[in-house]
Amino acid sequence: MSIANIGYVRKTLGELRAKKRFGQNFLIDANIVDRIASNACRKDLKTIEIGPGLGALTEMLLKYSKDVDAYEIDKDMYRLLNEGIRDERLHVYLQDFLDADLSKYSEEVNICGNLPYYVTTPILFRIFESDLDFRKITVMVQKEVSDRLHASAGSEDYSALSIEVQYLFDVKVEMNVSKEVFYPKPQVDSAVISFTPVRERDREFEKSFFALVKSCFRMRRKTLYNNLKDLYDTDLLQKMFTELSMDQSIRAQQLSLEEYLRIHKFLEREER
Repeated sequence: MSIANIGYVRKTLGELRAKKRFGQNFLIDANIVDRIASNACRKDLKTIEIGPGLGALTEMLLKYSKDVDAYEIDKDMYRLLNEGIRDERLHVYLQDFLDADLSKYSEEVNICGNLPYYVTTPILFRIFESDLDFRKITVMVQKEVSDRLHASAGSEDYSALSIEVQYLFDVKVEMNVSKEVFYPKPQVDSAVISFTPVRERDREFEKSFFALVKSCFRMRRKTLYNNLKDLYDTDLLQKMFTELSMDQSIRAQQLSLEEYLRIHKFLEREER
């Protein structure tokens, strides 16, 4: 019997209950789990899994990966996972992924997980800001988080986070997942979203560029000019708007990634 099955989940949990504080909702559709794993992995690479729970996704990650390192914060799930899957290629760590020593991974890896809402952003930035050499990140998140991550300029969900993610990665919604395929059933639908690196990392550039973007979004209701006027000389800002042919009334959420790169290039040049 597949682990992604309502009968298995109920039998294995027994008297235990899903813990809301850990955002535990267990996948019970084997076809969806297989689709996620086959898309996320490669058989010659290790997969790092975040939040394996009972192991529905873990089971399929092992099918498509060289081996799997899984990080589980709940001691009950840690025990049940080790009892449910006996495979020498699986290494389960009873540890919060946010506290894990990622420097031990020197080889290229894939990363996969079903992320609870409350910790999605910290986990993603933990990965983004690490020195992990990853081929691909594939995570299941609440649909509203997915909308925010791949939002386009001008949309309500567009934010500094959208720009940072889209600068670093090709962001793709792999599939939408109904709340009906989880037990217990959550209140909202989910989406599987993938991040594939698109450029060589330049930490120094990223630090200054991302700081600029966050400054531009400091107050969403304010214009770009008003968000920046406390940080830059007004004459410099006037010159920037003129040279880049930008309307001074424009707001941060109206600018594309390419336009932010132009702003950063202009400010770097002028401040030398």
